[in-house]
Amino acid sequence: MLADSYYCSYFLIADLLARGVDVVFEQHGARKTDFRTGEKLGTRDHVVQWRKPAVKPEWMTAEEYAGYPDALTLRETKVGKKVLVTSFLNPRKVCKQALSRLFLQRWHVEVDLRHIKTTLGMEALSCKTPTMCEKEVWVYMLAYNLIRSLMAQAAEHAGVLPRQLSFKHTLQVWIAWSQRQFLCGTPEDTVGLFRLIAQIRVGNRPGRVEPRLIKRRPKPFPRLQTTREKAREYIRQYGHPKRLAA
Repeated sequence: MLADSYYCSYFLIADLLARGVDVVFEQHGARKTDFRTGEKLGTRDHVVQWRKPAVKPEWMTAEEYAGYPDALTLRETKVGKKVLVTSFLNPRKVCKQALSRLFLQRWHVEVDLRHIKTTLGMEALSCKTPTMCEKEVWVYMLAYNLIRSLMAQAAEHAGVLPRQLSFKHTLQVWIAWSQRQFLCGTPEDTVGLFRLIAQIRVGNRPGRVEPRLIKRRPKPFPRLQTTREKAREYIRQYGHPKRLAA
């Protein structure tokens, strides 16, 4: 499991290790790393013992807290400017460079979330009730898994990894292909579909850094924070509200 520093907690790591899941997390900022302690493996690379927190979290019962081990054996290593915490303790089997390359794969999480919200259009739900919103989310998840399934099959036919194919290109090809099949009524040529999907490859762009800024400028109008009926009545009585300052 790969995750950022927010998830690097004693109890989560203990739960994952109990299930046989190895972890590579970025060190939490609240935890101090002293490479002078523990079993030294190399330059800024050591194995240490994490003690169970003395204070039980409020959301945890006393029985659950007592069931956790008193200590965890973990490896802390500094790669670049990040301190990584991992359960891979043997530096000969998993070196620092391998951990660095592995942790870079965490960027796919950000890209996948962007595909679900932006590429598929789930940034704003159109349903009004909680039940229908839940159904709408599940429809988006179904569509997302469908596209990923097509990418996996196309990658198998092309002899490449699914991550090397473009999600947006696959979505566009599938929409055009579905419309063509519906209008023409021709027999399905799945091999041809997979060949089209595998045409576009994603470039190798390691170490990507993207600004968390909005490129498209907002319109100079205030937000609608009431019902449209009340807003129309307000306009009839007092006129349109002023535009926001640039």
